[in-house]
Amino acid sequence: MGMLGFIHQYPSSVPVLGALVVLLLVYVISSSLISHGNKKNPPGPRPLPLLGNLLQLDLKRPCDSLLKLSKKYGSVFTVYFGPKKVVVLAGYKTVREALVNYGEEFGERDSLLIAQEFNEGHGVLWSNGDSWKEMRRFSLTNLRDYGMGKKACEDKITAECHQLLEVFKKFNGEAFDTTQPMNYAVTNIICSMVYGSRFDYDDPQFTGLVHKLNRRVQLIGSPSVQMYNLFPWMGKWIKDREEYYRMANLIEDQNLGLIKRLEETLNPQMCRGFIDAFMVRQKHLENSGNNNNHFHKKNLMVTVLNLFAAGTETTSTTLRWGLLLMAKYPKLQDQVREEISRVIGTRQVQVEDRKNLPFTDAVIHETQRLANIVPMALPHKTSQDVTFQGYFLKKGTTVCPLLTSVLYDETEWEKPHSFHPAHFLDKDGKFVKRDAFMPFSAGRRICLGESLARMVLFIFFTTLLQHFRFTPSPGVKDEDPRLTPQVGFTLIPPKHKICAVCSKRPPL
Repeated sequence: MGMLGFIHQYPSSVPVLGALVVLLLVYVISSSLISHGNKKNPPGPRPLPLLGNLLQLDLKRPCDSLLKLSKKYGSVFTVYFGPKKVVVLAGYKTVREALVNYGEEFGERDSLLIAQEFNEGHGVLWSNGDSWKEMRRFSLTNLRDYGMGKKACEDKITAECHQLLEVFKKFNGEAFDTTQPMNYAVTNIICSMVYGSRFDYDDPQFTGLVHKLNRRVQLIGSPSVQMYNLFPWMGKWIKDREEYYRMANLIEDQNLGLIKRLEETLNPQMCRGFIDAFMVRQKHLENSGNNNNHFHKKNLMVTVLNLFAAGTETTSTTLRWGLLLMAKYPKLQDQVREEISRVIGTRQVQVEDRKNLPFTDAVIHETQRLANIVPMALPHKTSQDVTFQGYFLKKGTTVCPLLTSVLYDETEWEKPHSFHPAHFLDKDGKFVKRDAFMPFSAGRRICLGESLARMVLFIFFTTLLQHFRFTPSPGVKDEDPRLTPQVGFTLIPPKHKICAVCSKRPPL
């Protein structure tokens, strides 16, 4: 007799069956917490059936909830996001040990459902295996070839920064929102490296692309999309999921048009950017009869979108935090501007100036640390069974390196919750590196655009402070600008306006 037949014949048994199902779920989840023989599992709060520990987590700011739980359960602990078991790593020493010393074991990516559905295992952010290795190697090599970390790239960044200066000047010292111009400027740097050309800030095709890219990042971090990742059957009721796919499809269509135009004018002897280089490699492999390769249109599309996702919103957000912090702490801003004036004067800022601007460099690093743009690194998973710090983690276990616990580690930072540039200065005022400075993550999955981001942050921030003094909107006292970030996959500044007042001494 089938289950449905049993229920039809014995309807009074339905409550009993329901209770048995609940008990079974409790047993399944609880049994997963029991040690396998002598193998010890990480501790954690007791989960509820289906819901796991969701009632104990703030889905708008899960990183804050996990940070609190780490105080109780230690640096390696288990939480259940609904039915999904996640091992959280907290604190500098633990996160570094896992990602660097156990890089192979913790080096796999655990893709979010919504990302997996769109990426289909391609690209560099959410992929694994040979495809990930090939795309990451190719991306790093070609981004370097097209300027990342070189003088050619510095020239592009400088030119784009001057475009941004002109936009700021047009406000004549009146309060404005820096979000759009900052996003346009940073996105254009990626465009020049990927497509081989930049766009005008009033180009509707470009402004639409930037809006959709940023909106997509916000949506993937929304509480409702997080719920969809855990409970896929809820998909038809999740409006943010529908919007995410609409944005993703529009971005893909727009890029297909751009790629087609590049393909029609492709000259293998004079590659203009990343896409040209990819198509040249693709044609070479096809002509050699290698049909079992990872160089195809879908991988190109996803990799390009990954480069934009990783290299634009995070960098522009960090710069916006930097200007907001300068407005909030005018005395520190004066120190930065004095150092820039003394060392550089009115000439063009160059990357090599960094070594002679220790205080400015310290302020940039402290902005990255305190702003904590990506508080939870993209999820990892174990590539094999591993015993880590005495705990057993099965192959395929989802792992969350809690970067906020590294950047705010009370054992590593003297004033972890304050804006304190002295974190990066010695007693003589010279810049010092800190091992616990890990905003780009670490190990095999460290951000592939780190060197580019560092160049952009330094040239943009230093040049902007060279030309302008930043103050809060009229009527807002220096100490009043709020620093509570908005909800999203990345922590963006609260909505605000700022005044950019031109320096008395004009640039050369």
